Amino acid sequence: MRINQNTMANNAYRNLSSTNVSLGKSLEKLSSGFRINRAADDAAGLVISQGLRAQVGGLRQATRNAQDGISVVQTAEGALNEVHNMLGRMRDLSVQAANVGANDTASRTAAQSEFNELSAEITRISESTAFGGVKLLDGGYGEKPAKITGFDADGLFTTSVSSTFNLSIDKDGVGAAAAFTTLEVTMPAVALSGASGADTAAALQSAIRAKMMTTAGGTAAVDVSAFANKVTVTSEPTGVGTGQALTINIGGLEKGGSFQLIAGTTAPTTALAELGFAPATSTASSGAGGNFQIGANEADTLKVSIAGVSLGTLGLTGLTTALETAAAATITKLDTAIATVSTQRGQLGAKQNRFESMINNLQV
Repeated sequence: MRINQNTMANNAYRNLSSTNVSLGKSLEKLSSGFRINRAADDAAGLVISQGLRAQVGGLRQATRNAQDGISVVQTAEGALNEVHNMLGRMRDLSVQAANVGANDTASRTAAQSEFNELSAEITRISESTAFGGVKLLDGGYGEKPAKITGFDADGLFTTSVSSTFNLSIDKDGVGAAAAFTTLEVTMPAVALSGASGADTAAALQSAIRAKMMTTAGGTAAVDVSAFANKVTVTSEPTGVGTGQALTINIGGLEKGGSFQLIAGTTAPTTALAELGFAPATSTASSGAGGNFQIGANEADTLKVSIAGVSLGTLGLTGLTTALETAAAATITKLDTAIATVSTQRGQLGAKQNRFESMINNLQV
């Protein structure tokens, strides 16, 4: 039996099929705009390109995240601008009321009414300023500082004699006993009459800061002098009778960092009890917001902390009759509050500039 085979036709068909396949792939690349449309086009190139594509997408989203960061900072700074304006007006009222030679009691009482309303508005701004449902100025944004609160039923917060207590600080959350720096703080005596919670808070804050500063130069296990100025002690009414709450707040500790209040070792050791504190430990933790993903990879983050702004943190509690009784002294307190808000606004402005630089870099 004889079989006829057209070899030339078969070769032509084979070449035509191969050309059609190549033409189809070329048309696919032209129409899609991609050199690699399937793994078979370039197996090694696909692995590289998908990694790059993920990076590009991540960088685009990171740019939008940084823009959100600018919006958050601008929202907080705008609220602080209003607080600034109100503090300026409150200072004007204090200067006016301090002019007792030309203002009678009725005039000072009228100034006090406006002063109290401005104080209430500062509290409202602190509690209500938010971005996307996240509060910004209530003290819970970013890192929540470690703090311990003591209570005094009669609101006097007085100490009869100079006495001691121990403050132990683990600034980075290592937790080992050797990581703690223990400082013995001497609390000066506070007058038994005429002293307010704010007076005692100021005395306690000064004593703690001064002791922390003595660790400069490595005289303690861990140098804690760098954030001595981030220790604040505030006094707030408890809402029950004349009771007061005295709060020690230590900012600057890393997440997981702790501080402890324990009895002193040098007699007398009555300070904690007389100030309404029990031995306790508090740890810094993450707040409700503040961590921004500003890159395509896991570690590309930026932590933003915004300190709380309230009458307590500004040192303006208990001034409901200040203009009627101590207007001149109130001026100094308002100067300190204005400086605090100015510093915070400056920090937010610097953070906004950093976000803008990040966006420029990400877009490259």
